[in-house]
Amino acid sequence: MAQLEIACFNLDSAIIAQRNGANRIELCDGFEVGGTTPSLQTVVKAKELLTIEFYVMIRPRGGNFLYSEEEFEQMKTEILQFQKLNVSGFVFGILNPNNTINKIQNIELVELAKPFPCTFHRAFDEVENVFQALEDVIACGFQTILTSGQAQNATEGMQRIAELVSKSNNRIAIMPGGGVRSSNSALIQQQTKASWFHSSAITDNTVTANPNEILALKSSLK
Repeated sequence: MAQLEIACFNLDSAIIAQRNGANRIELCDGFEVGGTTPSLQTVVKAKELLTIEFYVMIRPRGGNFLYSEEEFEQMKTEILQFQKLNVSGFVFGILNPNNTINKIQNIELVELAKPFPCTFHRAFDEVENVFQALEDVIACGFQTILTSGQAQNATEGMQRIAELVSKSNNRIAIMPGGGVRSSNSALIQQQTKASWFHSSAITDNTVTANPNEILALKSSLK
């Protein structure tokens, strides 16, 4: 059975996701920039309210995925802070100026996060050589890659996602994300053979997940 992760930009979404069958939550802030690190207060509250796994986004700001030394230190501090709360895992990704994977910094964060698993987020969709990047992310120790297949959304990127699933050969989970909805999730699963799927399940102009959409996503995935 395929697994469903819901990107939650507030605690209401997290509760909705849990109640309606999500397997995991990606907790973040900054909806307008595609996700940033949530506040400590939000993570503390989430730990009180959630019984399913939740991964915390570690991203100091929107924009590119090159970070200053100060921003990198902030990312390390946040990982250590959230580790103490016993969250389930972390989501981050750092690139080099030439859009390759910054192995040195990513390895440092993955090692710091242990024993908690890490997902490399959609910074992956900006890399130049996607298959070299796949090998680099695996070498860094990540357990999951969130990707739209370098397209605007996962539907347009299905072929590339399928190639990544094949080349990963079960060494890392390839998780389609970006425009994944109940209306296209079955097709994406059929075409890519992915086992994890990522969606915000937002269907209106709010930033809160729709419970009916989560239920429909769950029922669409085999």
